[in-house]
Amino acid sequence: MKRILLGMALGLATIASYAQWSNPADDIPAYHTAPPAKTEQLPPVLSGSQLEGEYFRYPWQKQVYVEAAQVQGVIYQLPCYCRCDKALGHTSLHSCFEGTHGAVCSTCAKEGAYAYKMTKLGKTPKEIRDGVERKEFESIDLDQLGGM
Repeated sequence: MKRILLGMALGLATIASYAQWSNPADDIPAYHTAPPAKTEQLPPVLSGSQLEGEYFRYPWQKQVYVEAAQVQGVIYQLPCYCRCDKALGHTSLHSCFEGTHGAVCSTCAKEGAYAYKMTKLGKTPKEIRDGVERKEFESIDLDQLGGM
């Protein structure tokens, strides 16, 4: 019994010390801190006939891509909280819309729609990123986006 208690105490001490010394910024997914350089050409966001087929069954799936294409410099500067940076090697939310990932992942789709909405409201990429980090994108109702 003493060994169990000692093990538990050691485990709690380890967790507590890790939390004290860990950096919360390390938990933010990959993103770019500045817009792409004027000479940098971003990979294109899917568009046109690429927005057809099995990954684009719902109107909102097409809509988030249309909107993402209009705010590419902004989504380039945003992290994606589905953690696709770790699983898929994405470097920002922009990466999600270069392929079909943004159509099948509600986190990416909501973040993209949120970025578009906030950009239209005059928010800066930094202000939008702060909102994304506060998970404000979770309030986006994808089913309300379909009215292309």
